[in-house]
Amino acid sequence: MRRSGLRPRAIDMTVVTLVAAAALYFAHRGVQGGLGLRVGFTAAEETRRLEGELERLQQERVELETLTGRLGGETIDLDLLDERARAILGRARSDEIVVR
Repeated sequence: MRRSGLRPRAIDMTVVTLVAAAALYFAHRGVQGGLGLRVGFTAAEETRRLEGELERLQQERVELETLTGRLGGETIDLDLLDERARAILGRARSDEIVVR
């Protein structure tokens, strides 16, 4: 005997609708969710930006260590010391010309 009618068809449609809704939900969460693709791309971009900033700061640190090495210790670079003191204090001798 064959079953015909609305019930088996309605159940089939309900199952298909639920499966489609679940697939859409998980696809949305996979792209927009907390661990989704969008967050991954944003994190990769932020990583590249921060690595560039780290490189710049490392170069600046090497320059500052070089300057402080020349200003302290057993030997002092008097010209550099004079230059830094004048730059910080904003002073010059009367026989000097300051160009800014």
